[in-house]
Amino acid sequence: MGNSLDWLLRFPPLLWCKTQFETMLINALSCGPVPRHIALVMDGNRRYARKNRLETAEGHALGFESLKGVLEVCYKAGVETVTIYAFSIENFKRSKYEVDVLMEMAKNNLLTLCQHGDIAQQYDIRIRILGQQGLVSEDVQREMNRAEEMTKDNTRATLNVCFPYTSRDEMTSAISKLVARAERGEMTAQQIEALTEADFEEQLMTVGCPDPDILIRTSGVERLSDFLLWQAGKRTMIRFVDVFWPDFDLYTFLPIVLEWQVAECRRRGTGIFGLAGVLKG
Repeated sequence: MGNSLDWLLRFPPLLWCKTQFETMLINALSCGPVPRHIALVMDGNRRYARKNRLETAEGHALGFESLKGVLEVCYKAGVETVTIYAFSIENFKRSKYEVDVLMEMAKNNLLTLCQHGDIAQQYDIRIRILGQQGLVSEDVQREMNRAEEMTKDNTRATLNVCFPYTSRDEMTSAISKLVARAERGEMTAQQIEALTEADFEEQLMTVGCPDPDILIRTSGVERLSDFLLWQAGKRTMIRFVDVFWPDFDLYTFLPIVLEWQVAECRRRGTGIFGLAGVLKG
């Protein structure tokens, strides 16, 4: 039934209607308070592949297509920053075959995002790679640097790609930077004593980005897996969705954003229907 419905929706008149309806939904999202920062743990590609009797690489490829769709929704609605958990340092413990596949896909996918007419150019997105780049091969590092260089002058929005990353490593690195500054004599004893959370946050890889308003993890697993633990510890709305990442789409995403919008209107004291006041404020 699902395959028949997918085929039917590709029929040109129905595809046009579907596209117009989805555009209307996205425009409706942008009428309320818009999250400044959305973080995504894209989990479930492998299990999706097993469930559908596909190769693991095909599951990851379909996951990338899902990512492009979600990014388009976010940036059309006016989200400033999206942060994706693309590869954990812990993922190096997977089989060499799968790690090699993921590294090759990372190179190709970064290039795709930056190509003429694709998402980075279309929505004026700057791509930032967050993580220990020294842990990946030189050819992968070159593509990472290339993606950052190609998009460095884009100013409308940001895509943070965490690869390879863990929050514990990020926080450890931030502390090491502060210690190194002290050892170089760049801080006085008084400044060291007076260090604040803000000083620490300036050393994090996400410096310059607002904390996430929404953090979503797919696949039904209810843990953060060492992702943005510091940044998501304040007012972030965290939602675990029982859908594999390749199946995550606008219709799964929309209720989560609407839930956040209602909560944000209440927090600001505008009421659920006070969107005009929210936009002015």
